[in-house]
Amino acid sequence: MLFRQIIHDDLGCGSYLIGDEDEGVAAVVDPKLEIDEYLALARYAGVSIEHILETHNHADHVSGHGRLAAATGAAIHIHREAAPDYSHEPFDDGWELQLGCVTVRAIHTPGHRPDHTAFALIDAARGPEPWAVLTGDTLFVGDIARPDLAVEKEDGARGIFHSLHDRLLTLPDTCEVWPGHLGGSLCYGPGMDMKVSSTIGYEREHSEMLAIADEDEFVRRSIAALGPQPPNFRNIVALNRGPLVVEGVDVHPLTPRQIMQACDDGALVVDVRTELQFDEAHVPGAVSITALRAGFGSKLAWLVEPDPLVVLVGRDDEDARQAATLAAAVGITRIAGFLAGGMTSWREDRRPVERVERISVPELHDRRDKLQILDVRELAASLLRRHGVHEALHVVDGGVPLWRREGWPIEEPEGAPSGS
Repeated sequence: MLFRQIIHDDLGCGSYLIGDEDEGVAAVVDPKLEIDEYLALARYAGVSIEHILETHNHADHVSGHGRLAAATGAAIHIHREAAPDYSHEPFDDGWELQLGCVTVRAIHTPGHRPDHTAFALIDAARGPEPWAVLTGDTLFVGDIARPDLAVEKEDGARGIFHSLHDRLLTLPDTCEVWPGHLGGSLCYGPGMDMKVSSTIGYEREHSEMLAIADEDEFVRRSIAALGPQPPNFRNIVALNRGPLVVEGVDVHPLTPRQIMQACDDGALVVDVRTELQFDEAHVPGAVSITALRAGFGSKLAWLVEPDPLVVLVGRDDEDARQAATLAAAVGITRIAGFLAGGMTSWREDRRPVERVERISVPELHDRRDKLQILDVRELAASLLRRHGVHEALHVVDGGVPLWRREGWPIEEPEGAPSGS
């Protein structure tokens, strides 16, 4: 049996290549937009990707099903209720797909979305019971999915409750859980673990939400834990419903003069280098979102409005191109281009720069009576500067945890657990 988990680290999304090496056949479940890794793995294993399975219409990332189908000729399978606007083979609860010795069985698990489906995997060489289940966005390691991205949140939470207790938790305790997300996704709850897998038995015993047997209490807790909805999730769902996305990312190098013109035309300049590099010198008006840390695409989606074009500034051209790829994964494709040669070319062209003063936590403590402190837990100085705050300081090297360890005063919301 062939089984590989592929992680999109920036978005915390998990996809899977499954099949039978002896029979030379495979399927990809929930493919990411960049498909090269699936094609390389398939060549390595000597299998042909003949099927693409979607657990649901995704709301947090653009699927690669269109590009993968174009590259391989594979059929796309998705639950009938998804009703996408592209050629596909719909299935219902209990549908089975045979991949040599591997049987893939559809388990309809609505809640996160009405079409959501988990896939149980049965290996004929190991026995008749499922040895693993690809849970998509219903059950994660340590947590459950959010219920508010497709239906009214209470209805979604009740759907998830029944999908968990009536469907997934009836699988054997030894059945492995392989989720559609790890920590970092916008579809997850606060308890999600960074572990790549678990088992039904372990989650039943140790997951806080699965321990809630009362449906009304489960609904209340599910809704109370919700964070803000991703700003562009409806756009991503629309992209994933079709027509199929088959083109890759194509961005163009721009000279400093072209960058200045783009800024005059209202483009948003996004600096994807490290925060240190940004603070030392950056294009005036740029915002800082480093692409060297997970979550770049999700953070970018919070800032980019539908109309303005985006200009990227990286350490070099490859840096910017990679950032454009991460942006496309969350449906952001209106990219005017990138600064050719990075900030070096900007400085060589003698263009103006802005800087952000950096101060340490002890320095902040010493100056606290003379400053207005804004706790954002992310780099916000660039946004403040963009909106006219000229003396924004960037607190570095420790933040609130260091402040707490020094024993300096902390305000806590009422009822917050110690150490939050």
